[in-house]
Amino acid sequence: MQTIARDKDAMGSAIADFQKTGKAGTLRVLSSMFDEDQIPVGYLFRTLGEMPPLEQKAMAMAQGKILDVGAGAGCHALALQEQGKEVKAIDISELSCEAMQERGVKLVQCIDFFDPRLAERFDTILLLMNGTGIAGKLSRLPELLKRTKELLNPGGQVLLDSSDLKYLYENEDGTFDINPLDAYYGEVDYQMVYRKVKGEPFDWLYVDPKTLQLVAEANGMNCELVAEGEHYDYLARLSVK
Repeated sequence: MQTIARDKDAMGSAIADFQKTGKAGTLRVLSSMFDEDQIPVGYLFRTLGEMPPLEQKAMAMAQGKILDVGAGAGCHALALQEQGKEVKAIDISELSCEAMQERGVKLVQCIDFFDPRLAERFDTILLLMNGTGIAGKLSRLPELLKRTKELLNPGGQVLLDSSDLKYLYENEDGTFDINPLDAYYGEVDYQMVYRKVKGEPFDWLYVDPKTLQLVAEANGMNCELVAEGEHYDYLARLSVK
């Protein structure tokens, strides 16, 4: 994926508005699979103390030269900077990158994680706020893991969080209506809308921890489940074997 056109950048427009004025309109999230949802734009500007425990754990574990992928408004990069850590933030949204720079993030680049021009190596790669999402489909998860391996220093780590969406298919008796012949249940489509800005539809991937571990092992990586959240979410640490 290339960078997002400014006139199609719903989330970036919301972030830019909040950065300028301290408030924003409704950031709508549409999907063919779910009812319409909303993202509170202020949440994208949260401080370390306002982050959920899984993110706070990732902040504490991040070390060395850090890459924050899909950094958005830069909340993680800023928290790491305040701890004296070296961090580079990247995003495909020019508007988000401009907001991060205005907020004081020192190293910001508007670039796709898969862009070969991103060739530095890092000790920690952060894929937070459901970082597996950028794979889009389960079939592309190996490509995402391969890319992290290319950018890791020896002994480096990937810290990512995701959620197991199986709860959406749970029956009252505790069984699950998941057909193994269907597409993987963690594959979702989204479209974001902010004021008059309508983004392009995109695929997003949620991965259950068992599947993540199997795919990681098959692609030459160790996968450790670090912590579990309150609602089928988790933090994992990956490293090269």
